[in-house]
Amino acid sequence: MKHRELSSKIIKAFYEVYNELGPGFIESVYESALSLVLIDYGFSVKRQYPIEVYFREKIIGEFRADILVEEKVILELKSVSKIRSEHKAQLINYLKATDIDLGLLLNFGDKTEFQRYIFDKRRKPHKYP
Repeated sequence: MKHRELSSKIIKAFYEVYNELGPGFIESVYESALSLVLIDYGFSVKRQYPIEVYFREKIIGEFRADILVEEKVILELKSVSKIRSEHKAQLINYLKATDIDLGLLLNFGDKTEFQRYIFDKRRKPHKYP
């Protein structure tokens, strides 16, 4: 699995934050806390990472990924009752628009859940348990 050790440590940090804060906060609170934990782990972290979308060599839009870790993994954070297809689509679009191929969708809702996606530019995205 791509970046197995890195993604395992990110998921560990996710649960560390959730166990301390619990559910109910807005996503920006979890973003701040998770960033602090990942920095404590020694990772480089960029919050609200800008992603430009190009069409015919022109910028036509911009996204902001919640967190980029080690220039290798995009984290999309949610605080919802359940991850939905539009959340997945949002993360996949971030991966499509960058050279980054691994994304983690992390939900700090009442029931924690995470999903790992790899986007190979030559193939369709894959969800891994």
